[in-house]
Amino acid sequence: MDDTTEKKDIPLEIEISDDDIFEAMKDIQGYLDITPADLKEIYKFAYRHAYDRIMKSVRARDIMTREVFSVRRSTPLKEVAEVMAARGVSGVPVLEDDGRIAGVISGKDFLANMGAKDKKNFMAVVAECLKGEGCITMPIRCKKAEDLMTSPAIAVDENTMVTEIAAIFSAKKINRVPVTDKNGALIGIVTRTDIVHSSTVRLRT
Repeated sequence: MDDTTEKKDIPLEIEISDDDIFEAMKDIQGYLDITPADLKEIYKFAYRHAYDRIMKSVRARDIMTREVFSVRRSTPLKEVAEVMAARGVSGVPVLEDDGRIAGVISGKDFLANMGAKDKKNFMAVVAECLKGEGCITMPIRCKKAEDLMTSPAIAVDENTMVTEIAAIFSAKKINRVPVTDKNGALIGIVTRTDIVHSSTVRLRT
């Protein structure tokens, strides 16, 4: 989901300020002889200005999930999978012993190391298992989180603006980023869902 898609998901129930209208009118070229079509165009630009104004004031600390499920570098993959399954998450941060982020491990990392022909397709894993030619998890059964994790982790600090995080998601094709304090310790996580939910709530209020 890119930045444009996220904005389309936001409802139009939004209070338009005078400044938003003024900025919108400056976006329209030429003399305005107001018609319903003109007004609709003004509203469209005003909505965009209102969205940008609100979202530029929101930072990672405002929307992050503070209860983060994480694992250590030395955590066996069996335990990593159990944590992800029990918590219903598709990825978790991997931490150093001092609490700093070492990397991130996701379902895609598991698939890419399990020998499926289509390494990013879950159904390819199912198909291999159904062939009955041996469990394809064997190659990674004795490995640890550090063996599969993506490192270095893409992380943001708590003051990073949500608009920057959305751009990171789009550019890096990822769905979550850990949030760190000034010492690099994990304090939260932001997902695409967090951004969409926060945008909807703030634009409705």
